[in-house]
Amino acid sequence: MKPNEWKQDAEYVALVEDLLARPEVQRLAMFEQHHHTTRLDHSLSVSFDSYQIAKQRGWNYQAVARAGLLHDLFYYDWRTTKFDLGTHAFIHPRVSLRNAEKITTLSDMEKDIILKHMFGLTMALPKYKESLLVSLVDDYEASHEYFGHVKVKTHTWMQRLHPSRTI
Repeated sequence: MKPNEWKQDAEYVALVEDLLARPEVQRLAMFEQHHHTTRLDHSLSVSFDSYQIAKQRGWNYQAVARAGLLHDLFYYDWRTTKFDLGTHAFIHPRVSLRNAEKITTLSDMEKDIILKHMFGLTMALPKYKESLLVSLVDDYEASHEYFGHVKVKTHTWMQRLHPSRTI
């Protein structure tokens, strides 16, 4: 997703504007997610890209947009915070769901999307195709955010090694 591309889609904005107005969601901008990405930017990317795919396929794009935005609604640094009851991959979907339920009413599908978005790392099998979609888009966005950062570093490094080459 291009930065702020989601703002150009009036239907998407209408679906999530009540959530974006919440300080609990805006607070995600204070947390780094994957290198140079905030948790809010990451959540918007997952939400908007999932919404576009779901809408194109005739799936429940409303649930995808809203739950995609709330899938990482937690307020700790996942790199340093450790839990006695399990790993971050196992714990944070439950924390996110609990936090989301405090700010909005969720459908069963939205709950499943949030709870199952770590499918693959966890054995929590998605109940809906929309849940699997958000999980896959989340993986894609995380990889893109991480490796986009690595790609820039690699490109800079290669330019230093071979300044006369166009890379």
